[in-house]
Amino acid sequence: MDTKVLAVPALLDSVVTLADFRRLVAGMPGPDRVAAAAFRARDVELTKIPGSLGRLEEIGEWLATWSGRTPPRVEAPLVAVFAANHGIAAKGVSAFPAEVTVQMVANYAAGGAAINQFCKAGGLALEVHALDLDHPTPDVSETDAFDEAGLVAALRAGFASAIGGTDLLCFGEMGIGNTAIASAIFMGLTGGPAEDWVGPGTGVVGPALAAKRSVVTQAVTRIGDEREPLEVLRRLGGREIAAMVGAIVAARHARVPVIVDGFVTTAAAAVVHALDPAGIDHCVFAHRSAEPAHRRILERMGKEPLLDLGLRLGEGTGAAAAAHLVRLAAAYHAGMATFAEAGVSNKE
Repeated sequence: MDTKVLAVPALLDSVVTLADFRRLVAGMPGPDRVAAAAFRARDVELTKIPGSLGRLEEIGEWLATWSGRTPPRVEAPLVAVFAANHGIAAKGVSAFPAEVTVQMVANYAAGGAAINQFCKAGGLALEVHALDLDHPTPDVSETDAFDEAGLVAALRAGFASAIGGTDLLCFGEMGIGNTAIASAIFMGLTGGPAEDWVGPGTGVVGPALAAKRSVVTQAVTRIGDEREPLEVLRRLGGREIAAMVGAIVAARHARVPVIVDGFVTTAAAAVVHALDPAGIDHCVFAHRSAEPAHRRILERMGKEPLLDLGLRLGEGTGAAAAAHLVRLAAAYHAGMATFAEAGVSNKE
């Protein structure tokens, strides 16, 4: 029994300030190099040409490295969808009205959304975390999203998903206006013009897209030269993005590998990456979103996604699709015979 994992809930309970959360980030455990070496040693003995399974072999080693288990296993995968509302939606940054967030959460509960079907097909558990939907965060083009206590509460909202018994955590999100929020976070962390970061989201085009870029520019201009990642999140973020930041860090402490979904979930990963570039090494990126700026931020972080299917729905669909590949990587490594076991001659 892993005493480090057992200690994680108490560690997370100690987070009551942003300074506490920064210490949590600074204390994240590193890779399990023993598990990684054991994976490589077994992999070269399996009845295949070394490297012949391509990225699946990389995924398998990644899974072993960050779960600490060889052969790696995926027995309790979870898609956690975080839903929140945003005051900036009133500025027309989405093609859909703000009430769609609540309606879609009800659709998830009824089993009628795309993510429900993806989870059923893939044998994935689904949790939906509705984060105070009746009280949107303020319009960040005019004022900060959170005070410190509010941000800490949002970060902590993500902790439970990482320590609830899952061994592979996949993220999803829902929140009308949250592509504007994600764009603002990317722009706040990295700089550059709105044209680099603000795309169509749910289908905003033409003059409406120009207006969306103007609103995001106003939000980022408002915070001036602020670049400290948690301050950028506090001033520009949404509850669902903050919760995923918390979940990424909690998962690292619990040795739970993470699959990041698309554009909005990548904003959470970008905050952790800005705090510590190695802080998302236990994450893989599910897919390259059709949202134009997603490619740009993935390249800045040096991450190559597993899939490129033109997806732009969100709600964890890309992460659920990528989870199939992660499970394949675990299955081949655990189930294949070695050359000696199969009586197959290996190369000399």
